[in-house]
Amino acid sequence: MGSYSLLSMNSRLFRVVSPRVLGLTLACSLLAPPVVFAQKTSVSETAPPGQQAARSATAVSQFKLDNGLTVIVKPDHRAPTVVNMLWLRVGSMDEVDGASGVAHVLEHMLFKGTKKLKPGEFSRRVAALGGRENAFTSRDYTGYYQQVPASKLADVMSLEADRFANNRWSDEEFAKELEVVKEERRMRTDDNPRAVLGEQLNASTFVASPYRRPVVGWMGDLDSLKPDDARAFYQRWYVPANAAVVVVGDVDPQAVLALAKKYYGSIPARAVPERKPRDEPAQLGMRRIQVKAPAEQAVVSMYFKVPRLEGVAPTAANDDALALTVLSAVLDGYSGARLDRALTQGPNRVADSAGAGNGLMGRGPQIFSLSGVPAAGKTPAEVEAALREQVARVAREGVSEEELARVKTQWVAGEIYKLDSVMAQAQELGNLWVQGLPLDADQRLIARLRGVTAEQVKSVAERYFGDDQLTVGTLLPQPRDPNQKPRTPPAGMRH
Repeated sequence: MGSYSLLSMNSRLFRVVSPRVLGLTLACSLLAPPVVFAQKTSVSETAPPGQQAARSATAVSQFKLDNGLTVIVKPDHRAPTVVNMLWLRVGSMDEVDGASGVAHVLEHMLFKGTKKLKPGEFSRRVAALGGRENAFTSRDYTGYYQQVPASKLADVMSLEADRFANNRWSDEEFAKELEVVKEERRMRTDDNPRAVLGEQLNASTFVASPYRRPVVGWMGDLDSLKPDDARAFYQRWYVPANAAVVVVGDVDPQAVLALAKKYYGSIPARAVPERKPRDEPAQLGMRRIQVKAPAEQAVVSMYFKVPRLEGVAPTAANDDALALTVLSAVLDGYSGARLDRALTQGPNRVADSAGAGNGLMGRGPQIFSLSGVPAAGKTPAEVEAALREQVARVAREGVSEEELARVKTQWVAGEIYKLDSVMAQAQELGNLWVQGLPLDADQRLIARLRGVTAEQVKSVAERYFGDDQLTVGTLLPQPRDPNQKPRTPPAGMRH
């Protein structure tokens, strides 16, 4: 449970992403399949697979129940399977200081019972239906999903609606699960030097934004977390108007709506709590941190504050956010891209690996990241300088039309590949809903990205990579304890 670690670092755009990986930012989901409105097409059995996938795009239906719950349905009749997801527009950014990690802990607790179900029974019932299920927590949202035979949709929707409305568990059950979460943190963060660097870098980059807190929570906060902290978070945020049911697969939209009304319609409506703005103040100079941890190699990571995309409309900030995304693809969007060629290849290479990514959008502020691992005999300072030089080179010389054409071709291919997964399609729709975007925003944003010019890329490279909006983190390797034994994953750890 809880793909929290995926949200602690910027995810790279334009990589092939496994449909099993959840909790990614919408930047990654732009490779998801296009959403086609008001169109129904048949799939030819003799057409090539790529054409079959492209032709399978069908209309997306969106409904709103009287209690405020959103229902989103996309039919895909290529296989008798269905994905049922419940998305909550609440994540770690909605926590308060002193209770970090409560959103993720609560995600775990939703598997621990209702008035009707004993702890663990939810998962056992889904397995008995021939399905698989899990959940995920991020800064921006929390989600739960099941993939089952299409004939079993009513069963899992009934189960999901029950725990959404009637989550119940004892203090003792909470105490046991909290220890599972702590062990998750130890394995995925405390014992992972790069994860520690990312966590510390986020905490240094953001001052006011709740993005400064780790999704899994600080260990001190977990130590003091109480059962009533999770219960209060559940009562506050798990309300119909703050939730969306997303169903993709071999279904009929009206039949899905009827099931949603049956299982969710009687849940009382409640207002979504007011969210106060917590804007990040302007950074007034470069920040640097060093993290010492047992590791084989050093790592340098740089975070530049950049505009976030707030919609599909052409605005100065939106245009820059899209151009920065194209810049990240030019630098690190494919094998042999600029960072790969300049830093990791040839006799004078300075790095074993190098990367770039642009956050693009989220409910909080976004960053552009550059990172690298020094090659033998090279220093983090040399890698840092080489990374910045590649951006400076774009600022001086621009990018070629061939580079732009290559990354844009990959986006189109990525759209088609994502159509092969009903899970990826459901994830895309849930992400769009969380961000408050129209359900065809993926198509519209891909069109916008394809229209970004070389001059726009050169312009953002000139304007957003100065020292004043930069935070640099360096991992300084320390000797490993030869007596330290690897941890055993806790019984409740599901990823």
